[in-house]
Amino acid sequence: RKPIELTTTTTTTTMKQVAATRSATIQGAAHAKRGCARTHQHLNERNGTVVVRATPKRVNAAAAPVLNTTESERIFTEAQDLLPGGVNSPVRAFKSVGGQPIVFDRVKGAYAYDADGNKYVDYVGSWGPAIVGHANDEVNEALKAAIENGASFGAPCELENTMAKAVIDRVPCVEMVRFVSSGTEACLSVLRLMRAYTGNEKIIKFSGCYHGHADSFLVQAGSGVATLGLPDSPGVPASATASTLVCQYNDLEGVKKLFEENKGEIAGVILEPVVGNSGFIPPTQEFLQGLRDVTKAEGALLCFDEVMTGFRIAKGCAQEHFGITPDLTTMGKVIGGGLPVGAYGGRKDIMQTVAPAGPMYQAGTLSGNPLAMTAGIKTLEILARPGAYEHLEAVTSRLINGIMDAAREAGHEVTGSSISGMFGFFFNAGPVNNFEDAAKSDGDKFARFHRGMLEQGVYMAPSMYEAGFTSLAHTEEDID
Repeated sequence: RKPIELTTTTTTTTMKQVAATRSATIQGAAHAKRGCARTHQHLNERNGTVVVRATPKRVNAAAAPVLNTTESERIFTEAQDLLPGGVNSPVRAFKSVGGQPIVFDRVKGAYAYDADGNKYVDYVGSWGPAIVGHANDEVNEALKAAIENGASFGAPCELENTMAKAVIDRVPCVEMVRFVSSGTEACLSVLRLMRAYTGNEKIIKFSGCYHGHADSFLVQAGSGVATLGLPDSPGVPASATASTLVCQYNDLEGVKKLFEENKGEIAGVILEPVVGNSGFIPPTQEFLQGLRDVTKAEGALLCFDEVMTGFRIAKGCAQEHFGITPDLTTMGKVIGGGLPVGAYGGRKDIMQTVAPAGPMYQAGTLSGNPLAMTAGIKTLEILARPGAYEHLEAVTSRLINGIMDAAREAGHEVTGSSISGMFGFFFNAGPVNNFEDAAKSDGDKFARFHRGMLEQGVYMAPSMYEAGFTSLAHTEEDID
């Protein structure tokens, strides 16, 4: 593969350099309730951030191949007359990296194939769900068998029980769970639940953390609106966000101050335990533990939004990885095995507030549908096999360490890190502890990097504010 030109000089990086070193892993910040955390070399002691401050070096440049995307362009041009912006989710439109988006035709394993027949090693993974690989044979076979019985029942089915048991068995805080059809639905439902259970209205969220597109959450919400350069979304009434308090991620003192200023009025705190919607930003152990302590002391609830991290960074999610048990959690992506799904769960006494067990209403036509349950059950079964998370850790640390090494050789300042099958990096000197730090990254350089990677047959998220993902289907050869 030919080098990628990232600057106006002859400085280049190559994916061959990525293979140069797989640094030894070191023990992570916390031993979990049912497992132990693992991160890798180059870690900043405060939060696990990789920091590379490189001396500029010139490498001979070579012209990148021209990527033929004629069919992608034709399809997207037509789509712009049919769909708002030509897409059904804004980040897919390539607004922050420029050019027209790649239109996929099919996916398999670690690879995606576009409408022009180009093949890519995929590090987006359908934005997280494809953890066992795209179109996994076992998942597909299970779905083929399930669909013979019907796509949707609109009535209870035993598959819901099987999936619920799998979640409850794995996730430390979950004693009871409710399935829904998306991560947004899970988060807006858990917000209502926190308010119903405590009798308070105010919620603390963190700048750059995304919890779906419900009105109450579209306040400094990270990747989606950040990619479009918007602080929030038009159409959200002031009354919808009046009870949403915002603090910087990894700022425990700021959280304590909000509790002091709103004594007895805060229902709970919701956060991504590892931020994936401002790029990849890990928490400090002290921050997560401090949130657990202050919410308990104040009689408020703590909710981990694990739509992205759930079952991706550990068998028992981020709460197992860090050894911090919240009161509630939201899930999605992985638990649907590629089908639309969401869930929220937690302590039984809280969950019994949900109708029909309690007074807090929430319902859904396709909630717990047999196809999503089938795909989720099989996906969690595959992830439970010996070596699954070790494989994710190995390929992902090889990737991020290789990127760091390549950056050092090529003279770029880059900071980044990974946990299990989730990773990210920024074109700045770092460290990146919150959205404000992430926003200092060189977006123009990322856009050039993204285009160069496409031309090398590598598909990464088309926004510097999105985390990347690996899968059980990725191999060391794919990384190299």
